[in-house]
Amino acid sequence: QVKLVESGGGLVRTGGSLRLSCAASDRISSINAVDWYRQAPGKQRELVAAISRGGSTHYADSVKGRFTVSRDNAKNTGNLEMNSLKPEDSAVYYCHAAGRDVFLRLFDSWGQGTQVTVSS
Repeated sequence: QVKLVESGGGLVRTGGSLRLSCAASDRISSINAVDWYRQAPGKQRELVAAISRGGSTHYADSVKGRFTVSRDNAKNTGNLEMNSLKPEDSAVYYCHAAGRDVFLRLFDSWGQGTQVTVSS
């Protein structure tokens, strides 16, 4: 099963910025949409942003205008640029993607999660 490896979380002050990255651990034939979710303590996991293979994007209302999702199809990576961060953005962030590996086997994988903490 293809694994997704995340990086880029950390501690930042209110108003600061972070960039999360998500990379596939194995060679990939194709990836469909790349999604970013987050889960704060005591809350359900929620969709933050998504980007289709063609580049169409979707954002949760709470992050519109502050977060930017992107992908590099050649490198099979996805990124989430987070600006103007607020304490309520604090959560564990997960990337998710589905597609086919080089043997054309389907995969549907989640990253391990990366902690984002925004201090007030």
